[in-house]
Amino acid sequence: MKKILVINPGSTSTKIAVYEDEQKVWGRNIEHTQEELSKYDAIIDQLDMRCGLVTGHVEAGGYELSAFDAVVSRGGPFARVRSGAYEVNGDMLATMRTCPIDQHASNIGMAIADKIRGTYGMPAFIYDAVTVDEMIPVARVVGLKEMSRRGQGHNLNMRAAALKVCADKDWRYSEKNLLVAHLGGGVTFSLHSGGRVVDMISDDEGSFAPERSGGLPGFQLIDLCFAEGATKKEVLRHIQRRGGLISLLGTPDSREVEKRIAEGDEEAKLVYEAMALSVAKNLAKLAPVVDGAIDAVILTGGIAFSDYFTSMVKRRVAFLGPVEILPGENEMDALAAGALRVLRGEEKAHVFEAAPEGNPS
Repeated sequence: MKKILVINPGSTSTKIAVYEDEQKVWGRNIEHTQEELSKYDAIIDQLDMRCGLVTGHVEAGGYELSAFDAVVSRGGPFARVRSGAYEVNGDMLATMRTCPIDQHASNIGMAIADKIRGTYGMPAFIYDAVTVDEMIPVARVVGLKEMSRRGQGHNLNMRAAALKVCADKDWRYSEKNLLVAHLGGGVTFSLHSGGRVVDMISDDEGSFAPERSGGLPGFQLIDLCFAEGATKKEVLRHIQRRGGLISLLGTPDSREVEKRIAEGDEEAKLVYEAMALSVAKNLAKLAPVVDGAIDAVILTGGIAFSDYFTSMVKRRVAFLGPVEILPGENEMDALAAGALRVLRGEEKAHVFEAAPEGNPS
C-alpha cells in the first residue's frame, strides 16, 4: 500500500489530504484570512507559513510525515509543460520564483512539496499543471503574427475524467480521441488524441461561464478597452470575474439560475440555454482536428451535476459521439492517482528543464 500526501493551494486556502492507494482516508481545508495573507508581498513569501500549517495539520491528524511514499501538489501556471507527472527539481522552482507565466497561489505548491521532501526524503511531484501545452502546431496559428494560441485550462480534472472513461471502458487512452469540457466557474475544453492534449480552448476564447465572459466580438472588445477611464486591470476584472452569468443575470450560481427558470423567468432560461449552446459549439470546434473521429464526449466539473444543463449540451453534441458525464472537480483524487501511477511504475515522471517561454519541457 502506498501512502500519498496531496497538497492543493488556492488563493485563500490550502487543501490537503492523505491517500492510501486510491482511497482518501483523511483531509483538511486550511483557510487563510486576508489579514493573514496581507503580511506577505509576494505569493512565494507565504511558503514557510503555508508549509508549517500543512505539516502541523498532518501531524495533528495522527500521521508521521516520514511514513509517506510521495508528496504531490497541484501544478500551477509556472511554465508550459507536458501532461502527466513532473518530479519537482531546481529548474522548476527557479522558473516558478523568477519568471512564471502567472503569479498564482497554486505555484507555491511545488515549493511546499519540495520543502517536505527535503526534510523527509520522499519524492515530490506535480501533476497535470494548469499550463499543460501539447497543442499541435497547426492548432496554434491565428491571424496576427504577434499572437498564437496556447494551452491553459482545467487540465487536472479534464485529463482525470478522460483517463477514468478509458479505464471504465477498458480503452487505451493513447488510442482514443476524446473531447472534454470542464464546466465550472470558468469553462475550458480539451481534445485528447494519441495520449496527448493536442488542442484546447481556454476560458478567454471559448464559452461564457458563471464568472467569465469567454470569447467576445473583437471590435466591441476593443471599444470596451478604449472606453473613457478604462484600465487594463479593470477590463480584465470585468471579463474574468464579472462576466458570464454574473453580467447577464447577476449571479454566478447555476442552481439559482435553474431556480429562476423553474419559477418562469424567461430571461434566465434564454441565457442558460445560450451558455449550453456555447459549450456545445466549442466542443464541436475541436472535432475537425481529428477529422471528426471522436470516441467520446465527456462533461465534467461542478455544473455537470445539473441534469438540466447537461441534457441541453448532450442533445446538441450527440452527433459527435457518445456523451459521458463525470460531475465534480476531482482535483485531489486526480493528484493522488497520478502520483500512484508513477510509484507503481505505470507512468514515468518527466524531468523539467528550463526552456524558452512557450516551449513545453
